[in-house]
Amino acid sequence: MTLRNLTRMAGALCSLGMLALIVDPAFAQEAAAAPPTPDKGDIAFMYIATILVLLMTVPGLALFYGGLVRTKNMLSVCMQVFATICMVMIIWVTYGYSMAFTNGGALNSYVGGFSKMFLSGVDSTSLAGTFSNGVYIPEYLFICFQMTFACITPALIIGSVAERMKFSAWMLFAALWVTFVYFPMAHMVWYWGGPDTFGNAAKAVAAATTDAAKAEAQAALDGVLADVGQIFAWGGLDFAGGTVVHINAGIAGLVGCLILGKRVGYGREAMPPHSLTMTMIGAALLWVGWFGFNVGSNLEAAAFITVPMLNTFVCTAAAALAWIIVEWIAKGKPSILGLVSGVIAGLVAITPACGFAGVYGSIVLGLVAGPVCFLFCTAIKSALGYDDSLDVFGIHGIGGIVGALATGILVNPEYGGAGIADYLSKPGELAVGSYDMVAQVIAQAKGVGLTVLWCGIGSAIIFKLVDIIIGLRPVEDREREGLDITDHGERAYNY
Repeated sequence: MTLRNLTRMAGALCSLGMLALIVDPAFAQEAAAAPPTPDKGDIAFMYIATILVLLMTVPGLALFYGGLVRTKNMLSVCMQVFATICMVMIIWVTYGYSMAFTNGGALNSYVGGFSKMFLSGVDSTSLAGTFSNGVYIPEYLFICFQMTFACITPALIIGSVAERMKFSAWMLFAALWVTFVYFPMAHMVWYWGGPDTFGNAAKAVAAATTDAAKAEAQAALDGVLADVGQIFAWGGLDFAGGTVVHINAGIAGLVGCLILGKRVGYGREAMPPHSLTMTMIGAALLWVGWFGFNVGSNLEAAAFITVPMLNTFVCTAAAALAWIIVEWIAKGKPSILGLVSGVIAGLVAITPACGFAGVYGSIVLGLVAGPVCFLFCTAIKSALGYDDSLDVFGIHGIGGIVGALATGILVNPEYGGAGIADYLSKPGELAVGSYDMVAQVIAQAKGVGLTVLWCGIGSAIIFKLVDIIIGLRPVEDREREGLDITDHGERAYNY
C-alpha cells in the first residue's frame, strides 16, 4: 500500500460521527504505559449528549409528527415512535451493537459479526476509543450513545407512512429494517480500529529495522487499514449520520409511501395538521436535542466540540430563513410550518458536515438546503404525486444527500473547513492530511449511492415481506375512523 493510499485511508478517519475503537482493558494496557483512565468530564459530556438524543425522539419527534397528523391519528403516531425506541433498545443490546461495531469476517466490508452478541465480554471496565490518541470513554456509554441513533432512525420513517400503516405491521417492519438495513449501514460508515490501533501499527512500521520486520509490520498495518466498513474504506466523511440516519430514513420513507399508496382521500379531502403549536414545540425540542446528536459525536469534551456546536446553530438558522423567504415569494405568506420545516432541513444538512465545515460554509449550506428541500416538499412531490405524509424524503432524504455531498467540498481548509484527518504520517498524533476536492466529492457520492441502493432495495423487500405476512394497511373503514381507535382503542382528546 502506497503512502498516498495510506493518506487516503487516513482521510476516512475524519468520519468522526461515532467511529470508535472498542478495546479490552488488557489491550489498552499494552498500548500505553498505564491503562487509560476515562476523564470524568468526557463521561459527563457524553452522558448529557446521550440523553439529549433521546429527547429528540421522545418527546421531540413524537410531538413534531403528532401535531402534523389529523386528530384521529395523533396517538397512533406517538405510539409508533415511543414503541419503536423501546423495541430497538432491546434489539441493540441483543445483537445490533455487535452487528454494527465488530468484525464481520468475510462480510466485514458490509456488516459486523456476533462476537459481542448479548454484550458478551463487555462490562463497566471496558473502554471505547475517541478520536484522540490515548483518550477513552466507557464502552457502556458508547453503547448507549449509539443506541439512541439506532432508535431515532426508524422512528423518522414513520412520518412517510403516517395515518395508514397498522401498528403491528410497523413494529415488524421496524425490527426487520434495523437488522438488515440500519446495522449494516452503521457498520459500513462508522466501523474502524481507532486512532491508537492505526497509530501503533504505523509506529511499528517506522520502528522496524530489517526487511523482514518491515514486511511483517507493513502486513499488520495493511490488516488494520482493511478492517473497516466499505464507505469508510472509500474515504467517505460523515460526522454524525447524514448517510446512516437521514438518507437511510428518507429513502426508506419514500419506498414505504410508494408501496403503501396514498392515504384514503388524499388529494380530494383536506388533511391539515391538527396542532401546529405542538409541531413547533416538537421542532424546538429536536433542535435542542440535535446538539447531543452532532456535538456528542465528537465523543469527548475537547475544544473541538465548539465547531459542530456553532455550525449546528448557524446552518439551521440559515436554512429556516431561506425556506420562509422562498415560501413567502412562492405562496405569498411565510408560515410557521415552513419555518420549522426549514429548521429540520438545516439540521439534517449540517449533520454530516458539522465537524468538517467552517462557519460560513455552514451558512451557505443552510441557504442551499432550505430552498432545495422546499422544492422537493412542494413542486416535485406534487408533480410526481406520491403521498409522503410528513415529507420525510423531501427533508431527511434530500437534505441528507445535499449535506453529504457538500461535506466533500466544505471540509476544504481553504474554505474554512477542518481538513482531512491523518493518524499515520505522525503516528500517535492527529495531523491534517492532503485534500483533493474531486477525490473527496467522488468518495461522498459513492457513499450516498451505496446508501440509496442498500436502503432502497432492502426497504422494498422488507415492506413487501411484511405485507405478505400480516398486511401493511388497515381496511378503508378503519383507516377513515382513525388508527387511534382502531389500533389502540383510545382518543388523543376527549371533549
